[in-house]
Amino acid sequence: MEVLKRIFNFYINSSIHVAIATCALAWVTLIEMNLKHDQNLLSFVFFATITGYNFVKYFGIVKFHHRSLAGWLKAIQLFSLGAFFAMCYYGLKLEVETLIVIVILGVITFFYAIPIMVPKHYLFDDHKNLRQVSGLKVYLIALIWMFTTVIVPIVNHDVLINMDVVITSTQRFLYVLVLMFPFEIRDLNFDSLKLATIPQKIGVKKTKIIGVVLLFVFLMLEFFKDELTSKSICATLIITGVSLLFLLFSNKNQSKYYSAFWVESLPIIWLLVLLLLS
Repeated sequence: MEVLKRIFNFYINSSIHVAIATCALAWVTLIEMNLKHDQNLLSFVFFATITGYNFVKYFGIVKFHHRSLAGWLKAIQLFSLGAFFAMCYYGLKLEVETLIVIVILGVITFFYAIPIMVPKHYLFDDHKNLRQVSGLKVYLIALIWMFTTVIVPIVNHDVLINMDVVITSTQRFLYVLVLMFPFEIRDLNFDSLKLATIPQKIGVKKTKIIGVVLLFVFLMLEFFKDELTSKSICATLIITGVSLLFLLFSNKNQSKYYSAFWVESLPIIWLLVLLLLS
């Protein structure tokens, strides 16, 4: 039992789960846009997510404690290195235009983790990374997920940016934003007040109300698309309902895996619903 627990914790801590979720959302885009299955693209998104997330999560720890790393962290470090090489391999199979978008995302991710000079009126301290700029974190993550799971697949398949693409991008941004709320509510006991997260500024109840409104907008936008199918409507209805429940039941004292596993699983559920309806 202990071995299974350690394997599961590695699965979560090494960002494999979040990588599958990101990959699932990119796959959802391919299905909704009637694009062919792109294994190279999905593989790139999977390994790029592992590389990016682990860089952001563990950069500070590795930087200062390289020689005294715990066994589990060394394993994640080696795993991330392998993911980086796999990301480069699959990246070479993508279109040049796609790589330009990816480079931009890579630069944003880099400065999300690396301390930079930011005007002091945005911060309490002089030297911080983008992750610690007051109120920016959740919107930056939603923007990166939106570009990774919508814009990158669209650009790689040379799809014209039309109103459906704009609506899908807006939906994805709003959806990821809502998925971040349970994480922000969970971290109320740990986050510095300098981060100025949404629950810190307006409280848990109002955060949930905003989440409900955003999910409603997310759902309604589906009906403004030119190419509307019954399976996409049904899948959107189901994922909206399930996501709403997870938002409403989130709290500061949620279980260890409530957000890290279950909330993070919602994009995977969305994909499975679409595949079953197909």
